[in-house]
Amino acid sequence: MKGPSSEPEDTADTQFVRPFIITGGRALPAQADLRLETLVVAVEGAPDAGTLAFEHQRIVALCQEPTTVAHIAEGIGVPLGVAKVLVADLVVGGRLSCSQPAELSLHTLERIRDHVRAL
Repeated sequence: MKGPSSEPEDTADTQFVRPFIITGGRALPAQADLRLETLVVAVEGAPDAGTLAFEHQRIVALCQEPTTVAHIAEGIGVPLGVAKVLVADLVVGGRLSCSQPAELSLHTLERIRDHVRAL
């Protein structure tokens, strides 16, 4: 019979944080109109990001250039719903600004379709 393994656990398993911990248990964003193609950019002159939680800091860093909510989710490695909650927190807090086209172009819809198929 083997004794307990002396090998360290897989770091991916030990560093996993449940999404509801990241969002403080919230499943719905404070701003309901965020879509995956919504463009988000950091607000100039916003208070120092050093006072923010880790995930919020990473989002503000990603948004120094306009980016989509979908790219933010990918960039910080969280599900889209979690990214929406975190982005909405930052928009409501005045650290991010968002804009979205009234209609999606055919090219954008085709790209979304292709990305979904790739999953």
